[in-house]
Amino acid sequence: MPVLTATGVGVRRHRRWLFRDLDVAADPGDIVAIVGPPGSGRTTVLLALARRFKLSAGSVVGSAALGYVPEVTSPEPVLTVLEHVRERLLLVGRSPRQAAEVPLLGLDPALKGYQLSPYQRQVLGLVLARLENPRVVALDGIDEGLDHRESASLWGLLADLAAEGLAVLVTAREVDPARVSTSIRLGGTAAAPPVSPSAGPYPADELAAQDRPETEDELAAHDRPETEDELAAHDRPETEDELAAHDRPGIEDEPVVHDRPEAEDGPAEADDAEAVDGGRTVAGRGEEAAENQAVVAENQAVVAENQAVVAEDEDLPGEEKS
Repeated sequence: MPVLTATGVGVRRHRRWLFRDLDVAADPGDIVAIVGPPGSGRTTVLLALARRFKLSAGSVVGSAALGYVPEVTSPEPVLTVLEHVRERLLLVGRSPRQAAEVPLLGLDPALKGYQLSPYQRQVLGLVLARLENPRVVALDGIDEGLDHRESASLWGLLADLAAEGLAVLVTAREVDPARVSTSIRLGGTAAAPPVSPSAGPYPADELAAQDRPETEDELAAHDRPETEDELAAHDRPETEDELAAHDRPGIEDEPVVHDRPEAEDGPAEADDAEAVDGGRTVAGRGEEAAENQAVVAENQAVVAENQAVVAEDEDLPGEEKS
């Protein structure tokens, strides 16, 4: 007879289904794996099946004791392993004096929470969950931060729990199908296998992150209306400096190249010193400087001629001035 049954389970947030129509049953001794890439909703499914997350659809019959679930049941940094055990005994209505009789599965009782490795956190989660005498135990991210030896050891502990008649729920990116009774795959497709260093420059974590579905915050950012400041920035009139920049004439140091008179020998051709500067081609600097000086001289001649006309106009009688 199943110790946990989920029928048509779904969770919806902000008009978006995180998952839906999930049916699963766990018998005593079963190991149920929830598999998928980061961001696929593995932890949400785990907490929903453990009845620690409000459902939007469906129902769950049965309950589970939580092992290690990051940011949900993380160890207290300043408490030792033994102090964690005493605290949990009190919470479940048992005497803390029984702490000395609790199997610690190889953990040092004096280790504090902040000193625990990812593997030791998972083991402590199992120790504490078993104090509730549950029929189902749930653990999150059992392949996060563990080396091959630690992973094998943790799977051995899970197999021992299953042999005792407990059902086990776990989440992971990938699992060996031979180790589990049921596998719930999220994200539509299988997660990519780990990439070896010789296979390419991107580690498996980065490849998985590229394929993860967008979070609610990212989806909301696409559709959010523009703020008043952003709308005002689109419609504000241009400043005097910006208007002047559009219409300013070429100055002596910046002659207008397309209006420059051609030399007598015809259009100047770039010499072997031609180079690329900022994405545009510039002729040899010696020839360009000579042409600039010629344009400056022409501009100066025009200015002198205009000044002479003004002076002559001022010498005429008032009635003859135009």
